[in-house]
Amino acid sequence: MHKTSIIFSSSEDDIHRSIKYSIWCSTEHGNKRLDSAFRTMSSKGPVYLLYSVNGSGHFCGVAEMRSPVDYGTSAGVWAQDKWKGKFDVHWLFVKDVPNSQLRHIRLENNDNKPVTNSRDTQEVPLEKAKQVLKIIAQYKHTTSIFDDFSHYEKKQEEEEVVKKSYEPAPIQNRSRIDQDRQK
Repeated sequence: MHKTSIIFSSSEDDIHRSIKYSIWCSTEHGNKRLDSAFRTMSSKGPVYLLYSVNGSGHFCGVAEMRSPVDYGTSAGVWAQDKWKGKFDVHWLFVKDVPNSQLRHIRLENNDNKPVTNSRDTQEVPLEKAKQVLKIIAQYKHTTSIFDDFSHYEKKQEEEEVVKKSYEPAPIQNRSRIDQDRQK
């Protein structure tokens, strides 16, 4: 037995960083839903995450959730610095699977809409999840985010240089400043 949820990312940069660091973070609401799914499953089975980037027209991979959400940590690696919390993931498939391969699978828990028209952290019923996972596993892909991995590595390095240039200079040793004031 397992649980499966859809993950919609706002950028491929965050997919790159998830693969690189084996972590993920959702919205506050999404983190709560995923954390609940993980804790409910505990030792009963895995929680699979089906990843897609908004507007991409394809799913880009499958990861297994490997830890509960740590709400007290911010990873600090995401394209936008607004995500709070993180949890561990293990990537099982990294490949582009067009929505056309999955559109026929409809979710009864989402107004019978196609799996491709789900919301972020939408749970996929077990039988439908098995169908999706089988299609993704068997799909003979020609592209994946790995094709552009060096581009995303370079982009991340450039972002880190920009972030560092905006960091304030370190505060000097206050004891010396205090000593100067006493003179």
